[in-house]
Amino acid sequence: MARIKAAVKSVVESSERDEKAEQVEGLEPEHVKPVESLARLEEEGDIAADYLEALLDIADLDGDIDIDVENGRASLAIVGGKLGHLVGSQGEVLDAIQELTRLAVQTTTGDRSRLMLDIDNFRGNKRVELKKLAQEMAEAAKSTGKSIKLPPMNAFERKIIHDTIQELGLTSESDGEDPNRYVVIYSA
Repeated sequence: MARIKAAVKSVVESSERDEKAEQVEGLEPEHVKPVESLARLEEEGDIAADYLEALLDIADLDGDIDIDVENGRASLAIVGGKLGHLVGSQGEVLDAIQELTRLAVQTTTGDRSRLMLDIDNFRGNKRVELKKLAQEMAEAAKSTGKSIKLPPMNAFERKIIHDTIQELGLTSESDGEDPNRYVVIYSA
């Protein structure tokens, strides 16, 4: 069991390093193609859905898999059934399943996948929550004229904050080292 936990941790840390590299403006990891074709992303989605269906069957769990393409990535969601335990308390199980799914796609295609997985609408709910937080903190930064440091977040959460802050016309940057990496929002 300890070997499995260590392997999952290694996979998740590798994924977070890749996502950090993707967030650096103008830079992408060398294994990510700059422009993915829609057909290629749909193929990734189909491969990932097959993998996830097999995983659900093995675990004897119910759930439907929705496939889409969003923001230049294949996007999958497992809905229905009682799936909260596949998310974990802070999304750590979801992150591990997402990375395993990415590896399954990579094994089939030979290319690193950037697909996003959501289970039980965890990421969807988190996105709404983080956008609201970013808006509130942007207002606080504007009104006080001071920068605001947010608590540590994973790469997915930081990206939502950065995107929302940029939409509001402010700037932000990530600072610190994982797992304590955080976002700073600047007032001007």
